[in-house]
Amino acid sequence: MNSVRRDMVVIGGSAGALDPLVRLLDGLPGGFSASVFVTLHIPPDHPSLLPQLLSKRGHRIARHPVENEQPQPGVVYVAPPDAHLLVDRGRVSLGHGARENRHRPAIDVMFRSAARAYGGRVAAIVLSGQLDDGAAGLIAVKIKRGLTIVQDPNEATAPELPCRAIQYANPDHVLPIGEIAKLLGTVINEVLSLPQSLEVPVCFEDEVKKAIPKGSPSAFACPECHGVLWELEQGQLLRFRCRLGHAYTADALRVALSEGAEDALWAGGKF
Repeated sequence: MNSVRRDMVVIGGSAGALDPLVRLLDGLPGGFSASVFVTLHIPPDHPSLLPQLLSKRGHRIARHPVENEQPQPGVVYVAPPDAHLLVDRGRVSLGHGARENRHRPAIDVMFRSAARAYGGRVAAIVLSGQLDDGAAGLIAVKIKRGLTIVQDPNEATAPELPCRAIQYANPDHVLPIGEIAKLLGTVINEVLSLPQSLEVPVCFEDEVKKAIPKGSPSAFACPECHGVLWELEQGQLLRFRCRLGHAYTADALRVALSEGAEDALWAGGKF
């Protein structure tokens, strides 16, 4: 058994997540010493003002990470536009690979990388949002014995993402924002005894290593590159991934295919 401290917090959200994020960070106790990593869905072609907004609150330092910088306790690292935030062992990196669930940055990518790098040291939080980017990542954190938390859907502006995360990942806690802040203040730096090694599903290791998917070819083509999509199962959650790395949940794929069909109709003058 290994004795480790839970000192890495990853937070993901989409529509309606800004206000709960601000309230969550405001509610953390003074001297909060974990490194915090945040991915919110943002447009790829506009600068993000989130680090400035969070820093102006006066409680903690927030910034976009510099490639390969070492995470510092108490600092909030925010995913920049059009880049995945990757939490690697002893460093933070930015990925410009394939979009997942139609987004770059994607919540699943950040959660999955943190789970692989830090295992049980991670506390992962899903906030308000649409569709279900973050549900698969939350499953990955749970597989690696991290703490999984979801905002109470009843207080979320967009409850779909929290509801899907609860449905698929069965998180450890479903709480309002104020209670999440209190919980983090309690569990951060808590000493844990964890197994030295854990068996994880093959599909999880394939994805973090960007290997060719191991699964069954589906009837669908990737909406972005038009390659074959392979089916990946994580419990009740059905996902799809092509060989270039584009990945979708079933709901995200449905939306992407619908948007692609509509774009084709407009381009063909059918409307």
